[in-house]
Amino acid sequence: MTSRVIALDLDGTLLTPTKTILPESLEALARARQAGYKILIVTGRHHVAIHPFYQALALDTPAICCNGTYLYDYQAKKVIEADPMPVEKARSLVGLLAEHNIHGLMYVDDTMMYEQATGHVTRTLNWAQQLPEAQRPSFTQVASLTQAAQEVKSVWKFALTDQDTQKLNNFANHATKTLDLECEWSWHDQVDIARKGNSKGYRLARWVESQGLLMQDVIAFGDNFNDISMLEAAGTGVAMGNADDAVKARANVVIGDNTTHSIAEFIYTRLL
Repeated sequence: MTSRVIALDLDGTLLTPTKTILPESLEALARARQAGYKILIVTGRHHVAIHPFYQALALDTPAICCNGTYLYDYQAKKVIEADPMPVEKARSLVGLLAEHNIHGLMYVDDTMMYEQATGHVTRTLNWAQQLPEAQRPSFTQVASLTQAAQEVKSVWKFALTDQDTQKLNNFANHATKTLDLECEWSWHDQVDIARKGNSKGYRLARWVESQGLLMQDVIAFGDNFNDISMLEAAGTGVAMGNADDAVKARANVVIGDNTTHSIAEFIYTRLL
């Protein structure tokens, strides 16, 4: 049997609203692995924020992180392949954020940096407190993101949050035009900005090719706009029932939402 790939987004897809994986999904994915499928996490998250899920799935594959900005090997604890944001563009973006009064969380190296704890930071810090200490994501508060961008090794992406989503959308369009960066919505009130050309679909295709496989052998599950690139690139793109209609329209199949057993049902009825 040809080895095949199941690519999984986390938030809004494999994860429930309480950031857990349904037992039925865990069991179905374990059976898929036994049947020869390679299971791959493809997420907008930093690698430091997916420990509990990677371990629960008992994976041995690398993880595609920050919307395709880099490939992380959990076994070797190192980045295998990456296209980080140029420092000068990161510094320019921080300047724009200050001008427009929008909060930015900067994903770098092995931590996520912020100046003020709002939006995404507050949500994730609250979630992290429920985890064992060894699984908690790393956050670092800094006085200046501009200075920090100059000192770190790699800037993976920025996660921007604001209650005014129209303001956020306008800023994303402005940053795209002025700095030539890649902007994608990853949550209802969050826009991710990374180096142009990075996407989940791009990095997934590179990894699949490195394994001697074809994208037609990939089944990808996603729910948000940052998942569209991999839903379209995969042989079978599966959108969750809770996805926006614009995302569903770009998928081959639409299943139930992330609170149901729909991923497990799809695996049992369509893949095994």
